[in-house]
Amino acid sequence: MDGLEAVGDAVTGGLLAHSVEPQAGNADGYTHEKSCLNCGTPLTGAFCSACGQRAHVHRSVRAFFQDFLVALFNFEGKVWRTLPMLAWKPGEMTRRYIAGERARFISPVALYLFTVFAMFAVLNFNGALGGPGQSPNIKVGLDSAITAQQQELGRLEVKRGIAAAAGKDVTDLDKEIAGRKEALGASQKIAANNSFASTDGNPKVPALIRPFIRHVKDNPQLVAMKVQDAASKFSWLLIPISVPFLWLLFPFRRSYNTYDHTVFITYSLSFMMLLVVFGGIFMAVGMSTLASILFFVPPFHMYRHLKGAYQLGRFSAIMRTMALVTFAFIAFGLFAAATVAIGAS
Repeated sequence: MDGLEAVGDAVTGGLLAHSVEPQAGNADGYTHEKSCLNCGTPLTGAFCSACGQRAHVHRSVRAFFQDFLVALFNFEGKVWRTLPMLAWKPGEMTRRYIAGERARFISPVALYLFTVFAMFAVLNFNGALGGPGQSPNIKVGLDSAITAQQQELGRLEVKRGIAAAAGKDVTDLDKEIAGRKEALGASQKIAANNSFASTDGNPKVPALIRPFIRHVKDNPQLVAMKVQDAASKFSWLLIPISVPFLWLLFPFRRSYNTYDHTVFITYSLSFMMLLVVFGGIFMAVGMSTLASILFFVPPFHMYRHLKGAYQLGRFSAIMRTMALVTFAFIAFGLFAAATVAIGAS
C-alpha cells in the first residue's frame, strides 16, 4: 500500500511540476501540451476555450521575439486603420466600434493613454511645461514681455516728442502711452509676485485659500511641477467630467447610453491631444503659423464626430457642436481646478 502511495505521489508531483514549469516540446521553443497551462481546460484549438490563453506558450528567446513582432505589426496595422478614420471619419469609426467592430481599431482607452503620454512628452520636450527645451522658470517669459513693453513704450515716447516738436496734436499718443504704462506696471507687479502678496493679505479672500496663495507665492515652480504631475496622473478625470455634458445633448434619445457617450468622449479627447502633440512638434521646428491653424480644427472635428456617430442632420449637428464647444471649455475648467487643487495641496 505504501508503495502505491509513493508511486501516486511521484506521478502527482510530476504533473504539478509540468503545470508549473512546462518543458519545451520542440526546437521551436513552444510547449505542446494537451491542456491549458493557465486553467487546465482540455485544448481544442489555438486558444483555450475557457480563459482565452494561447494553447502553446513559448519558452525561448526566439519565440519571444516572434510574438513581439506579431504584436508590433498587429498594433501598427490598427494604428493605420484607426488614426486616419479618427481624423477624417471619427463618427463612422466610433459607431462601428460601438456596434462591435473592435478588432480593427485601437480601443478608446488604449488610444487615450497613448495620446496622454505623447502629449506630456512633447510639451516637456519643447519647453511648454518647463522641459529641456527652455527654462522652467515662468518669470523668464514675463521678463521678456516686460522688456518688449518697455521698448514699445520708449518708441512711442520718441514718436510723441517728434510730434510735439512739430506742433502736431499728441492727444492720441498720450492715451496710448498711458495705456502702455498701465500694462507695463501690471506686468511688473505680477513678475514681482506683488499681486499674490496683496491677495494673500486681502480680507475679502476666503481664509480657506490663503494658504494656497501663500504657497504659490513662496515656491511657484514647485507648485507648477506638482500641478503638472497631478494633471498627468489624473488625466482620466476628463472622461467622467465630460460624459455628463454629452448626455445633456441627447437627454431623450434612448438608443444611446452612457457607454456610447464614453466611447465618443474618449476618442474625441484622444484626437484633441493628438492636435496638441502635432502643435508642439510644429512649434519646436519653428512652424508656429501651422501650429496656430490647428486651433481652428476642434470645432470642425466635433461637428463631423457628432454628425457621424449619432447620425444627425446638418442643422442638429451644428447646434449640438456649438453647445459641445461650450461644454468642453467648462469641463476643461473643472479639470484644471481639480488638478490645481490636488497638485497644490
